[in-house]
Amino acid sequence: MMPNPRVLLLPGALSLLAVVIAAQPQQPVSPTSSSLRWYKGNTHTHTLNSDGDSTPDEVVRWYREHGYHFLVLTDHNYLTAVDGLNAVHGAADKFLVIRGEEVTSSVASKAVHVNGLNLETLVKQSTAASVVAAAQENVDGIRQANGVPHINHPNFTWAMTPEELQKVERTRLFEIFNGHPQVNNEGGGGSPGLEEVWDRILSNGRLMYGVAVDDAHHFKRPGDPLASGPGRGWIYVRTDRLEPRAIVLAMEDGNFYASTGVELASYDTTPSSIVLTIKTTAYSRYRVQFIGRNGHMLSEVTEPTATYTFKGDEGYVRARILESNGYAAWTQPVAVGTSGPTLSR
Repeated sequence: MMPNPRVLLLPGALSLLAVVIAAQPQQPVSPTSSSLRWYKGNTHTHTLNSDGDSTPDEVVRWYREHGYHFLVLTDHNYLTAVDGLNAVHGAADKFLVIRGEEVTSSVASKAVHVNGLNLETLVKQSTAASVVAAAQENVDGIRQANGVPHINHPNFTWAMTPEELQKVERTRLFEIFNGHPQVNNEGGGGSPGLEEVWDRILSNGRLMYGVAVDDAHHFKRPGDPLASGPGRGWIYVRTDRLEPRAIVLAMEDGNFYASTGVELASYDTTPSSIVLTIKTTAYSRYRVQFIGRNGHMLSEVTEPTATYTFKGDEGYVRARILESNGYAAWTQPVAVGTSGPTLSR
């Protein structure tokens, strides 16, 4: 994807500016570096080192050959070495393998899983007796290993309620889409889907960013509806270089969007608006929905280029892009107004 030559103001920085939207005249935003690029990557996948069906070499090869720029290997409670993989498959500014671990705890049969990205050392999983305590200990262990945490599939085994998820501190990333067939992305039985979870947390004043992953385990079962195959969810990260620390810091700043098949040609955020343009395909049609506090749809646009101008009282604004064959993309929330969510570290 070619970089957009216009401005991208990071949502984390915007949260400091947007609180004065209604009170002050808008000023033009200075351009960011022209070296910023979008990099496609997956932050959740498995190999034979835990419960995957393929070797690390086979897994990395699949992503390299399918147009990804980076991959984080996240075996359960195992830190897979990546130096040899990068020696074979890595290429400057083209492809990178990043060390990771799915720190995996169980609390009363509930799967409390937190991914650690760009870890320096293995993180020992928590054995705490409550969901929140286990998740918090895993997050803290990841931070101590100089990694970046994201909370995985909250609805898998119905492990974490929105209220429990919101209590976990020192993390700002969680999965709003996971491609595994048993993770209950859409919710059910009175439990909310992950987008509703996201909106509840944002509406309660906590700014968190949404990640899409495939959680791939099975590379040798194509066409099997019960398999967890690759290529189902990913993110596009915007940064100035394809390097592990740059990637994960951009994610923590909200400088990325999540996708299951929709690609953006451009995405710009200023103190007054969001403007995005979809990279369209010949056989698809699209809807862009701008979402605010409590999941309220603020507007819907059916053209490839969509603009939302802040009014100042939305709390936050995020975009959901829906494609006519079932694919989607999600931009990160931007805090708007004095009642908007704040970013806690």
